[in-house]
Amino acid sequence: MKKIGNALLSAARGLWLAIFGLVASILLFVLTVLSIAFTLLGIGLFTTPVAVGAHRAHASLRRRQAKAWAGVEIPEPYRPLPARRPGLAGQVELCTALLKDPATWRDLLWLLVDATAGTLLAILAPVLVLYLPWGIVLALGVWEPIERAGGGLWFTFLHITDQSTAHLAAPLGLVWGVLGAFLARPLLRADFLLAKQLIAPGPATARELELARRVDRLTESRHDAVDDSAAELRRIERDLHDGAQARLVAMGMSLGTIEALIEKDPARAKQLVAAARTNSAEALAELRDLVRGIHPPVLAERGLADALRALALRMPLPVEVDVELAGRAEEPVETAAYFAVSEVLTNAAKHSGARRVWLDVHHAEGMLRISVTDNGRGGAVAPADAATRGAAARAAGSGLAGIERRIGTLDGVLAVSSPAGGPTMVTMEIPCVLR
Repeated sequence: MKKIGNALLSAARGLWLAIFGLVASILLFVLTVLSIAFTLLGIGLFTTPVAVGAHRAHASLRRRQAKAWAGVEIPEPYRPLPARRPGLAGQVELCTALLKDPATWRDLLWLLVDATAGTLLAILAPVLVLYLPWGIVLALGVWEPIERAGGGLWFTFLHITDQSTAHLAAPLGLVWGVLGAFLARPLLRADFLLAKQLIAPGPATARELELARRVDRLTESRHDAVDDSAAELRRIERDLHDGAQARLVAMGMSLGTIEALIEKDPARAKQLVAAARTNSAEALAELRDLVRGIHPPVLAERGLADALRALALRMPLPVEVDVELAGRAEEPVETAAYFAVSEVLTNAAKHSGARRVWLDVHHAEGMLRISVTDNGRGGAVAPADAATRGAAARAAGSGLAGIERRIGTLDGVLAVSSPAGGPTMVTMEIPCVLR
């Protein structure tokens, strides 16, 4: 019964595509062509963006239907539009960009094909299915008034002239109905595959769009890197001013006092010497912590694998480390990977409620792949999802957003899987070559 229901549903969807697609495709094709033709008269400068936007919306609807109804992925081929400027100059720029986009003309061709071959593919299965009830109706005697009214009644290839031939319409209709139900989903998928051939980006366009997306992403990540670097410099300056510098100033003042008291009050001078020694040790420790925050010595001396093992030992919860690296990556890659892992482990210790964390690092196919998994409560928010949620979600996703920006400067990517109840897995990939 489920298969029959799915087949009838596919047939109904095909009927909807045939009717709606035929009307929408013809209407949008005519409107778009007329708008483009009127561009020389100036009217098209205002109507063409509207018409192109309408047929792009229609194509986007077909893409969503293809994915939901037949599992056919049709990527969008459209180039990014220029920033909208006010006035006639902005309108001309927008219209020119739309007309220069090859996807606009591919969509126009698809509208024409969808109104012909697409409609035929979509409507064939529902027509065959509808032959079943029509054959039954004819077998029940409806053929007779039709025959008296004009004659020449045909049921596909069966010429109905009397009740005996009318009775044959029922089993013949059953055959056509079963065939239509059997072909409904394949024909629906064929319709979407035909659309994919026309409105999906070609290889050259796909490479161009991918390159444009990478350039935009790298530009954004570079700006973020500059902002992060400036913030990091301010933090270092603040830490030096409020920490080590203040201790060194106090130690200098103590040494001046010691110099004045060393003959008059040796006991007091001895106490001040001990305090100065303590201050110097604390200042040195703060400087070491500051340097470790900039670039851990173990990372520079022994590489990413040992640095991550040392980092895991300092965590307040057990971390199982599995690192397989046949060499060392470039210093920026190692630094970004180290601090990204440090941030993820810190988040797991503070927020996840996990009892154990697993860290896996390996290099394959030119990518440094890092995964951090914990058995905590889950619910971590990916940076892309945090932007569309409330303030709490954005705050929860800010740490991961910082990690994404850090590895994004190296063309790296971050993925988060954290269902409610856990486990949480944070995966990072950074392109690099080991040496």
